[in-house]
Amino acid sequence: MKNILTLLSFMYLSTLVFGQAPNYDDLKILYADANYEKLAKVAVGYTEKDKTKKHVPPYIWLAKGLHKISMSGNPDPKFKNAFKDAIKYLGKGMKIDLKYNDGATLEEHREFIDKFQLNLFEVIDNEMSSGNVKRAYSWAIKYQKITTNLVGVKFIMGACKFEDADKPTARTLWQEGNKMMDEITSIEGFSEADRKMLKNGILASAKSMIKGRQNDKARALLNKAAQWFEEDEDWQQRYDEAVN
Repeated sequence: MKNILTLLSFMYLSTLVFGQAPNYDDLKILYADANYEKLAKVAVGYTEKDKTKKHVPPYIWLAKGLHKISMSGNPDPKFKNAFKDAIKYLGKGMKIDLKYNDGATLEEHREFIDKFQLNLFEVIDNEMSSGNVKRAYSWAIKYQKITTNLVGVKFIMGACKFEDADKPTARTLWQEGNKMMDEITSIEGFSEADRKMLKNGILASAKSMIKGRQNDKARALLNKAAQWFEEDEDWQQRYDEAVN
């Protein structure tokens, strides 16, 4: 009897996770109609229901709606954190999809995910360019939720921590980034934002290392990544400035 109950329980859970999902045409129509506020309301309902909370599409459509709201300048206080909430729900959707579907659902929304990553990269880049390393670090933590290529963001975070006078954490993040780089043979599968994150993270980290009189480590890091940016004029210029 115990074995039968265990089997039935497993079958029930499998049905929730792998069972036939709704096609979510209602969400698609709301998005097509630019009714983003209602889309957010309906989609979040799906993410809270037992039968659909492990289905990926509601999270993706919710993130799409919230992203549009964040870009529109909607004054409604309930959407004041729309951009951050979009990151949260996209991250949850990606996590579920990678766990149960090997990322298959995400590929259907690749164009949106790539664009969203670029938006967040630009936020991080602007904060770093302005010297707001604390804010850049905070956004970089969020970027980790919406990518499967963490190497670039590790170096971004390391540079932020160094500039924020937290050298022990910077070293730890750089070590993690270096370990990831050792396992990378190509960045062909990286999104545009992931490639930019890697490039800026390496250059920013090398600059911080040189500031900390770790010139040899900076050169080694730059040389390790140089193969991926040989045709990038901006990389070459900044690489030459750092090395020389």
